[in-house]
Amino acid sequence: MPTAAKLVAALAFAVLGCLAAEVFKGTMPERTVWGYFTPVSAGIGLLCGWGIMGGLVGHGYQAATGFGLRTMVQAVGLVVIVFSIYEAVKRSTKLRYDGPMEAVLGMFQLALEYLGKMATPPMIGTLLLGGILGGVAAEWASRRWK
Repeated sequence: MPTAAKLVAALAFAVLGCLAAEVFKGTMPERTVWGYFTPVSAGIGLLCGWGIMGGLVGHGYQAATGFGLRTMVQAVGLVVIVFSIYEAVKRSTKLRYDGPMEAVLGMFQLALEYLGKMATPPMIGTLLLGGILGGVAAEWASRRWK
């Protein structure tokens, strides 16, 4: 059922996905081709905000900060998984892997590599602050428009 809290959470986490993608771009080499990285990250943030955070409102602002952080962690996990799979498939079509198991292991290696490159103070700060603000905004919308 659509609610104002789900809409606000979806928009807040879509903006967080977009901002986090732009911050992450600063940690990668300049020759990196980004394609749909920012829109896909924003889309995953939108889906997580609507589906996860939007359903967790109504327990107070303190709980909302924790739920916002939980939603942010899940969104980051999904973004890392999606782009690790995408990159592993791209590499496998160029025959960089000897077999399917090596491609699966390559996917996990890529995910760990991406997570390592995300471990910068600007990225962590953006994600933490955005998760907390997204959670609080969804809780505020829940109380404002019951």
